[in-house]
Amino acid sequence: MDVSVEAIKELREQTGAGIMDCKRALQESKGDLARAEEILRERGGASAAKKASRATNQGVVESYIHSGGRIGAIVEVNCETDFVARTPEFKELAHDLAMQVAAMSPLYVDDSEIPDGDEVDPQQACIMQQPFIKDPSQTVQDLVNEAISKLGENVRVRRFTRFSLGE
Repeated sequence: MDVSVEAIKELREQTGAGIMDCKRALQESKGDLARAEEILRERGGASAAKKASRATNQGVVESYIHSGGRIGAIVEVNCETDFVARTPEFKELAHDLAMQVAAMSPLYVDDSEIPDGDEVDPQQACIMQQPFIKDPSQTVQDLVNEAISKLGENVRVRRFTRFSLGE
């Protein structure tokens, strides 16, 4: 099936995926943009799993201070190269993660950090399992997986701290 350039362009703008990936997804979905986006999301998850073992020695430390100056957060987000760390997409991801920490007050990065015997709900206590504050239909892990597929590198939330006056 032939796919129009306009459809490829539209899917690419929506997902940030590569041109050929968009074309293949549209061909597989027979031109259905919603299904093609779903296909790209599934492939992005597989791509993220492949890249999970790669070392992440570069990145940024991002801060966020909520209006009023009473709550703030600092988050360290790592990637593979300094080139990716300087991209606007990576910086936006780090900023969104700092906002997530300030808003949702997670205790751990993921459920592997929860101490044995600690009775906490991972969806509340772990940032990676929390619903993303800007789009509750996806988790923070989904957001990071999307970034991995767009940036082509492993991305990892290494650590974070939340500050609140009076706590």
